[in-house]
Amino acid sequence: MELYLLRYFLAVVETGSFTKAAAACLITQPTLSAGIKRLEDQLGVELFVRNNKRVFLTTAGSRFLPRAKAILHEVNMATAEIARTEQADVLRLGVLQTLPTALVAKMLAGFSAKHPGIRLDLYDGSEQELHNRLDERGLDYAFSLRRVADDTSLPLFEEGYRLALPAMHKLAGEALIRGEDLANEAMIVRTRCEALSETSRHFTDRNVRPPLVYRTAQDERALSMVGAGVGLTVMPDCYTAPDVVRIAMRDFNPRRTVALFRPRFAPSPRLAEIGGAFEDFAVRFFRLSDAG
Repeated sequence: MELYLLRYFLAVVETGSFTKAAAACLITQPTLSAGIKRLEDQLGVELFVRNNKRVFLTTAGSRFLPRAKAILHEVNMATAEIARTEQADVLRLGVLQTLPTALVAKMLAGFSAKHPGIRLDLYDGSEQELHNRLDERGLDYAFSLRRVADDTSLPLFEEGYRLALPAMHKLAGEALIRGEDLANEAMIVRTRCEALSETSRHFTDRNVRPPLVYRTAQDERALSMVGAGVGLTVMPDCYTAPDVVRIAMRDFNPRRTVALFRPRFAPSPRLAEIGGAFEDFAVRFFRLSDAG
């Protein structure tokens, strides 16, 4: 059983889609589908139930999932052990896709300037993808969302969500905006937004169904389209732009805590030293920044 087949399998589980999994694996969808079929033939069972919108694990697939993770976990352990002897000063870092690029880049630039001998290997992913990679030892640290207060992560900042409007919009001068005020406003949907269901429910509860003019998984593009006057959207407070104003919505108060998640394994002495320096720098950076 080739390891790449297990990676294809886990990519489908993580993304819920053969198309997205193929993109994540940097292959074509037919190649990924053929790989999954080969894995199913080797196992003698079907791993997924497929429909037009999403794929789901079969009972056999659910039983195979922890085994597949365990196999790749052991492989990653072996790889990491060798890497620690060959490249002791590498920090593998996951970054949540809904964090602003400029904010993360500024933080990493500051750390690299202070610690030029440490190389950062970066991986972008969703909240679930990052936690899976931490579990499999594919990452040392990850910037993600803290759902539970425990010692697996360091909280960095907390923030809410507000409406993003063009600076020249007729509502740009308001102190607070009601959902009802947006009934006829063109809206942009950020498909990776963690508060997407709460946002949808907020409008539905008020019988407001604004026209949806653009859907995107790229938050910086959504912000740019707001500035261009294409539509409005709801975003975390840390997203700012000169041509965009941010205004709170009445009775809409979701919040998120951004945290640095620590290694899920006992690090080597050198990684512990590097990681400690990174933790200290990240906490100080966000304490002094305007985030949150």
